[in-house]
Amino acid sequence: MIHPTAIVSPKAKLGNNVRIGPYSVVGDDVELGDGCILHSHVIVEGPSTFGRQNEFFPFAAVGGRTQDLKYTGEPTYLEVGDRNTFRENCTIHRGTHAHTPTRIGSDNLFLCYSHVAHDCQVGSHVILSNNATIAGHVTVEDYAIISGLSAVHQFARVGCHSIIGGMARISQDVAPYTIAEGHDPRTRGLNHIGLQRRGFSEEDIRALKGAYKKLFLKKDTNLSVSLSSLKAETPSNNPHVKHLIAFLESTQRGVTR
Repeated sequence: MIHPTAIVSPKAKLGNNVRIGPYSVVGDDVELGDGCILHSHVIVEGPSTFGRQNEFFPFAAVGGRTQDLKYTGEPTYLEVGDRNTFRENCTIHRGTHAHTPTRIGSDNLFLCYSHVAHDCQVGSHVILSNNATIAGHVTVEDYAIISGLSAVHQFARVGCHSIIGGMARISQDVAPYTIAEGHDPRTRGLNHIGLQRRGFSEEDIRALKGAYKKLFLKKDTNLSVSLSSLKAETPSNNPHVKHLIAFLESTQRGVTR
């Protein structure tokens, strides 16, 4: 179902039951999976691929060229999974080089005016609230929430099941399972309510709470010492604590403490 005012490139590939609304533009080398819906005035550029049942609201601009000044004109890519929602005026850009596509998983929600820059790696079940912005090369793990008017610095990482408060300025990694907020950002606590809502067991939450206390509440101890202490004092097979430790040990920009 393609509205007569829409412009669809003959080089685009459309799956079954795709709906393209008034004044929308689908560019060259765009592949839309089954059941994708473009409401009016949507622009989708390529090369980009989208899985099934993605929904695009008016004035979303997805798959645009990178804003990185190092871009030299080669073909670059955006890869998107299934059942993502792109609300009004959100923008998603392709990668800067052919070997580093921007990737987005499935079941994500990008609210009005949110922005995902070049080379970002976004997992699944992520929410970017209104005007939330992630700069180039940012990694966002599954089930993270970035609240309205927040900005994440390039090359930073946002851990799984974390939440960033509104209007936060994130310049370092945000640890998984935590809450971070503030213009001078701080980690404020474990995302206890979020973990409960997502079905974490009380045993898992207790293990993460114990790890959080050792890592973030000892103000006179640097992170490497806290990590060594946690690994020595609480040898744990808990997969969530293991992920937290691995995430912190692999930081390149430092961690919001």
